[in-house]
Amino acid sequence: MRKIISFPRLRRKLNNLAVTKIQTEIGYETLDIIAGGETAGIPFAAWLADELHLPMQYVRKKPKGFGRNARIEGLLKENARVLLVEDLATDGGSKKDFVQAIRDSGQLCNDVFVFFFYDIFSGAKEDLLSQNINLHYLTTWRDVLSIATKNQYFSKQELHEIEAFIFDPVKWSANHGGA
Repeated sequence: MRKIISFPRLRRKLNNLAVTKIQTEIGYETLDIIAGGETAGIPFAAWLADELHLPMQYVRKKPKGFGRNARIEGLLKENARVLLVEDLATDGGSKKDFVQAIRDSGQLCNDVFVFFFYDIFSGAKEDLLSQNINLHYLTTWRDVLSIATKNQYFSKQELHEIEAFIFDPVKWSANHGGA
């Protein structure tokens, strides 16, 4: 996702798909502000805010530690309905933190949009839902595997590795030098 910012035609296509998804699943009229999570979510939030003609803000992982010590930059509006935008979600942990920062600022945030959701960590969506956070996304690892298999983009061994990763990412990582 972080390389997509360097490909204007591809990112425009993805942004158009995102706008359609946001309008269909969330509804344009239910949103007042688009917020990007530091740092990877910021450009995507800016492009979507522009497309949706909505104000934008961004949320820091932590307060700066000087100045206003703010976690959120941009227009803060009491009870504004905010959509958090990020590039991707693995287990949803950072999304919960960003949403809480938005809520702590007096704004409302019940929806998060990511372009790519891993969807391989058990309970991630349910954990978000338990905190009244609806996750919206364009695609997952399973979607990638399905298309890669259908179009024979990789060898059978490579597809097997992708399947092994999706089935048990922790075990796959440990077997390949990860933690």
